[in-house]
Amino acid sequence: MPPLERPEMSETARQRPPHPVEVRRMVDERLLRVTWSDDHVSDYPFAYVRGWCPCAGCQGHGGDRRYVHAPDTDLAKIEVVGSYALNLKWGDGHETGIYSYRYLRELCPCSECASGE
Repeated sequence: MPPLERPEMSETARQRPPHPVEVRRMVDERLLRVTWSDDHVSDYPFAYVRGWCPCAGCQGHGGDRRYVHAPDTDLAKIEVVGSYALNLKWGDGHETGIYSYRYLRELCPCSECASGE
């Protein structure tokens, strides 16, 4: 009987984008903190992540994304959507934005992500 060998990881598995391993609502700092599977930590100011809400009501149905000013940027609740996204519920009652993990990572405002490194 041949020895058991660990199968090689598929190309798809190797290229899987990072996913959150911890998500925290930091009320005093007004930050959404996401710790990713690749050990990166993203700190999103509430107003920033609310302004980039991906829902059709905020973004319309066109292809270009735009920042939308919101008067109430209190993050009230965070819910997981399947294994691919977060639903953020805001103090003004807005809750239709589904932030995919890929989109959230693209939004990361840190200097490392902004420079594309």
